[in-house]
Amino acid sequence: MALERIARTARNGFRRSPSGASARTSEKDMLCEGASTRKYCSLPSLETDTRNRNFLYLSSISKVNHNSFWSRGIRATPTYQYPSAERIVEESDSEYNDPKYPGLEATKPGQKPRVVVLGTGWAACRFLKGLDTKIYDVVCISPRNHMVFTPLLASTCVGTLEFRSVAEPVTHIQSALATDPNSFFYMASCVGVDTDKHEVYCETISKGGLPHEPYRFKVAYDKLVIAAGAEPLTFGIKGVKEHAFFLREVNHAQEIRKKLLLNLMLSEHPGIPEEERKRLLHCVVIGGGPTGVEFSGELSDFIMKDVRERYTHVKDYIKVTLIEANEILSSFDVGLRRYATNHLTKCGVRLMRGVVKEVHPEKIVLNDGTDVPYGLLVWSTGVGPSEFVKSLDLPKSAGGRIGVDGWLRVPSVEDVFALGDCAGFLEQTGRPVLPALAQVAEREGKYLVELFNKIGARNAGKALSLKDIPLGEPFVYKHLGSMATVGRYKALVDLRQSKDAKGISLAGFLSWFIWRSAYLTRVVSWRNRFYVAVNWATTIVFGRDNSRIG
Repeated sequence: MALERIARTARNGFRRSPSGASARTSEKDMLCEGASTRKYCSLPSLETDTRNRNFLYLSSISKVNHNSFWSRGIRATPTYQYPSAERIVEESDSEYNDPKYPGLEATKPGQKPRVVVLGTGWAACRFLKGLDTKIYDVVCISPRNHMVFTPLLASTCVGTLEFRSVAEPVTHIQSALATDPNSFFYMASCVGVDTDKHEVYCETISKGGLPHEPYRFKVAYDKLVIAAGAEPLTFGIKGVKEHAFFLREVNHAQEIRKKLLLNLMLSEHPGIPEEERKRLLHCVVIGGGPTGVEFSGELSDFIMKDVRERYTHVKDYIKVTLIEANEILSSFDVGLRRYATNHLTKCGVRLMRGVVKEVHPEKIVLNDGTDVPYGLLVWSTGVGPSEFVKSLDLPKSAGGRIGVDGWLRVPSVEDVFALGDCAGFLEQTGRPVLPALAQVAEREGKYLVELFNKIGARNAGKALSLKDIPLGEPFVYKHLGSMATVGRYKALVDLRQSKDAKGISLAGFLSWFIWRSAYLTRVVSWRNRFYVAVNWATTIVFGRDNSRIG
């Protein structure tokens, strides 16, 4: 019987093969090797299946690793072991049209509904913090396991604050992720969403931590909250991604700090030409928004107080240039913009108007042909939708964000919500797309979690159970004002509710005190508030740490 089975299987494989010969047919025309050989098989059905159902999947995910996925009965003789052996296959071609992913299956009757949250930014973490885990199980999926307190991130680049002071572990924000048996945090990236099957597909690369990479899995959801954030805008300018530093993550700040300190130390080496020393110590910031201005102010403080004391040989060479196409801090009051311009100039920051044409390894070229040499280039020109958000076949608002209605629901699909920098109101709602600000994301997270707790209390947390449930009042955003520090114990506070409205505007030392007090109270945990307060006090008394580690 065994011999007959082998012969029958071999004949079937022979008929399916275009050449009908050996294991040397192309990988696309034959089944892949078994899991033990670590080969991949092409799965075109994942892409063509979009004709039959709303399957949102990245076309780049076209190969499946059978070490990571379940390979049911697939066997092959390795060609490297027996080069002349023919493949013996026990499965039909239809077996590969429905690959099975390891992961969490759909919740069953009697179980708590499962909320899947994509992201660990301001919106996602505010949502996670308030979610009632007596009603819901929660799964958070993100490539980072912490929230970044972005308003203080610029301070970490020059040593005013330690990096851990601005990073809050997500399991501290929502303890159920660490303690509840049915709630989890997965450090992975979401690469696809199937809104019909209520599943998300994820991928993680551990750089050697797992036996098979990339490792892919799925998670079924009852409710999906997309808060995947945004990516820095480069406007397609050549060389930006290769040569510039961004400032949105803790690792960005770490790289900026290492590069800044490295340039300072290299510039002191004997024999360095004066022009090269000037280039190494020229710090260029692109973008005159709050992030660019605050980083320029912090850098100016670092130069005035620490570089002049600890790098006396090169103190006269280090310069900061801030390049903006229009006016700096364009959303602030005119008087505050004027104050910031004068103050930064007084602190040694050179302000330039210009548009970057292209970026080279050691210089940038402006549209008017001007060459600007640099040793450190920081790019801060706003944010736009990520590649993941662009790939989703969901309604889009202006600017390419995921379109939502007044209740932050994604129309045309069930049980999907979006918020934060990746979401924007659809045109038919009659509302403008809100700016990509931390306070917008936090307020949306607060609104949505209150909505979830309300519908969960009415037993509407399960999939497809929201149709007849009243959701109450839609989300309304009220701007609380803007703040920015400009260095040397000076800051701006603009409490107007909109750009054209009237309100209180302050600048100077009092504004700096308000800025620090406000952000100290907004830091997520008491632990990090303590870290921030101690770091500030240490910097005032002892100066900034200039150790280069790593």
